[in-house]
Amino acid sequence: MENLLILKFGGSVLEDEKTIRNSAELVKSLLNQGYKLVIVVSALKGATDTLLNMAKRLNPNSPPKLLSEILAMGERTSVRLFSNALQGKGLDAIFIDPSSDIWPIITDSDYLDANPLMDEIKKKSVEIIKLLKGGKIPIICGFIGKNEKGEITTLGRGGSDTTAVILGSALEAKEVVLIKDVSKVYSSDPDKVDNPLPLESLNSEEAYILASSGSKFLHSKALKYKDDKLIIRVSSLEQGLKGTVIEGVMDFKVEAYGEPCMMVTLIKTKDSKYSDIAGLIGKIEYYGGKILSLTLNEVAIVLYLTGTSKIVNEIHNYSILSGFGKAVSVFEKLRMITVKGTFFEKVPGLIQKVTQPLAKEGINIYGLNTISSSIKLFVSDEDCYKALKLIKEVLGLGKD
Repeated sequence: MENLLILKFGGSVLEDEKTIRNSAELVKSLLNQGYKLVIVVSALKGATDTLLNMAKRLNPNSPPKLLSEILAMGERTSVRLFSNALQGKGLDAIFIDPSSDIWPIITDSDYLDANPLMDEIKKKSVEIIKLLKGGKIPIICGFIGKNEKGEITTLGRGGSDTTAVILGSALEAKEVVLIKDVSKVYSSDPDKVDNPLPLESLNSEEAYILASSGSKFLHSKALKYKDDKLIIRVSSLEQGLKGTVIEGVMDFKVEAYGEPCMMVTLIKTKDSKYSDIAGLIGKIEYYGGKILSLTLNEVAIVLYLTGTSKIVNEIHNYSILSGFGKAVSVFEKLRMITVKGTFFEKVPGLIQKVTQPLAKEGINIYGLNTISSSIKLFVSDEDCYKALKLIKEVLGLGKD
């Protein structure tokens, strides 16, 4: 549907009667601007923690199935309150929770960290479209799912973000707007640094790395279900359809870097300083090198970089003559292979799964680095094609 928005209200902005009324006013304003809206609501501020803590005090070994039922009560309450607030403004709102025949969020049976079944959700979403075409405003519980047996599940903490993105993709919405207690995503946590800067936009990979490494503007799991064309916007009640835009898609891919590289190992001296690394990087860039990866410990710095053998000479001269380094060694004719995809860091044994076939075939790995959902491996240039083929096969990406 054209002009369809998924508007998600987080618990941080659903605190009391005043904030619920303000949220309802934003809904009314957007409707008056011609948008179609599906509303997703979290539990009221603090409600989920209260339920969780009470349940665990009553029974430290609460069964997951029962605990998911308990935790779901926060959203099941807030969806009714929000519907009541919209109806009080004369709007044709209808709340949808798991007891409804048209409940759309169908999941597997991992009760406390369920995974959505997107094919089933898309089928169920047809009913949501019918409501929208009939002029109604569907208000849907965030965080909650229902398995194919009809049992309550939950999507994990922060799961209302995931609900909103799932629905945005299933309904082919224009945007998912996450209404939070901050107007934009910032360059860092305003509670932890001075003078953080607001960000106008992030691509999906940047957002995923930040979200999966501690930033709280978005639950990283949500990005796993983002459609390529879907826009996610992080905003506030005051900013409405302004705020930080997240666009693009997190690709799942296995690929080799376009040109060979080398591994340069620098043994540091006892007197070396971290500030000396800046000078080293400057030398590499000046002579046309590109750093693909860098690791360090108390003894050595290992650089994976492209460039000519002249760069090795410059690294040696800079490091040894300045007293920063003691010795330099180099492996040439290597190639970087990148394995990238959402949520890799949550998959137990993934690194072993990727590296084991290479070991069986006698392919040496000269380096392995991970960051968020990306694995970088360095193999010899002559082994690159074979390694690439083995990794794709073990990950089910075909034999070519």
